[in-house]
Parts: sequence; C-alpha cells; structure tokens
Amino acid sequence: MKRFWREVTVDDDQAIRLDDRPVRTPGRAPLALPTTALSHAVAEEWRAVGDTVDPRTMPLTGLANAAIDRVAPDAAAFTRGLAAYADSDLLYYRADQPAELVARQAATWNPLLDWARDRFDVHFEPVAGVIHHAQPAATVQRLSDAISVRDAFALAPMSPLVTITGTLVGTLALAEGAIDADALWNAAHVDEDWQAELWGEDSLATQARDHRRREFDAAVQFLSLL
Repeated sequence: MKRFWREVTVDDDQAIRLDDRPVRTPGRAPLALPTTALSHAVAEEWRAVGDTVDPRTMPLTGLANAAIDRVAPDAAAFTRGLAAYADSDLLYYRADQPAELVARQAATWNPLLDWARDRFDVHFEPVAGVIHHAQPAATVQRLSDAISVRDAFALAPMSPLVTITGTLVGTLALAEGAIDADALWNAAHVDEDWQAELWGEDSLATQARDHRRREFDAAVQFLSLL
C-alpha cells in the first residue's frame, strides 16, 4: 500500500486516524489502543512511513493488530498455547556438564524459579537433559492462571516473548517488573552464548539472533506502554 495521507492523529478513544480516515486492522476493526502511550507510539510508526507501507518497520502496529484480530476473539484458546510452556519451560532443563555451564545456568535461572515459587506458590522439578519431565499439575495450573487473567493487549506481546525466550516464567517476571529485558534476553541465551564462547560465532546464527532481538525489543516496548 502506498502512502496516501499527510497527517496522523489520535482520537479521544485512542484510535489512529490518517487524515480524516480511521485506520483499520486487517480484520477491518478500528485500530484503537488501550493507553495513550501506546496509541502515540503506534501513531509514530504511521508518521514514519515513507512512500510505501512496510509492515516489517511497524512492529507495534503488528502486535496491536494481533491483539485485536487474533487474540481478543478467542483469548482462552490463545492463552492455552502460551500456558503449555508452564510444563516445558527452558529453565527446567539443565546441563549436567561441564561444571562451568552447570554453574552458569544455576546462577542465571535459579533466581527466576525462586521468584516464581514465592510469587505463585509453586514447586518446580528441574532435570538434567532435554527429555520432557512433567511438572506438578498445581504448578502448571497456577502459571496458566497467571496468563489467563491478562487481556488481549497484554497477551499479544507476551506470545513472542515466550516463544523467543522459551520461558514462560521469565516472561511473567518481566511483565511484573521482577527482571529487566536485558536480563531476560541473557537468561534465554545462556546455552547459546556458551557455545559461541567455545566455538566462535556463526554469521547466519548471528543474523537470526539479531532478527529475534528486534522482535523481542518490540514486544518489550509494547508491553511497557500498556
């Protein structure tokens, strides 16, 4: 789509308008945001459009569209997808050697599990290796409940955060201010960073990681503006 507008404004109901036309999602719903801060950040993406709209340069708009068109119509189903990580969180699966990696995982991941234990009154069963080990049913349920109480606009950015990092516990900690974005990113890449230190970086892997970081940062920004 080519740019056809001159002015981008925000209505009193936090809906985005291009000149005198309301912006609509791909599902034809009004692009209206829940907070002033988020609506103005989305408006800035539309102001920055050049001759042609490129969705890749508008990640906040994309997350808003997802919240309205994909999440809100069936938030329960969307929540179930995220809640599945309560039983397979990255933080549960540990190396048994070398000792340096074991210690690094423990130092980075144990504080997050400790936070979740206190916050949600849950018990975890970390294991060595990558074979699935079921977590206690009460733990899975309580972490699922912690997701289900959130609205569509909170769920939309939490989805890429969980899938990029592999940790629902870490994403909940970020959402509740118990960890910052850089700390979560580093926690999610303990194993990858260890391998890079041993064998060096691969250029294609670095490009993929940079792309994931941009998606991660956009989701963090979206969540922070709610």
